[in-house]
Amino acid sequence: HHGFSELHQLDTFYNALNVNDHDSLNSAAGGNFLDKMPADCLKIIERKSKVRQTRAKAVVAKVNSSSSTLAISSDVAELKDMVRALLLDKKN
Repeated sequence: HHGFSELHQLDTFYNALNVNDHDSLNSAAGGNFLDKMPADCLKIIERKSKVRQTRAKAVVAKVNSSSSTLAISSDVAELKDMVRALLLDKKN
């Protein structure tokens, strides 16, 4: 996207995350997330975004509206947009 390699985009994405998200992605990758092939990284991100979205929906069902739910939903939407952009760029 914007002339950056997929690997560079994933590196930038990963490094913008907090430590907890690093741990989560590394755990899902079974090691260092950035050591995986870009296609595998995208699959991991997509799986994680689906899990977070499912959890966010459960929270919304339990708590009609709260700022934390809105923040989670916003994070999920942003992550999905990033993944979508990476996947679209991969096809081009």
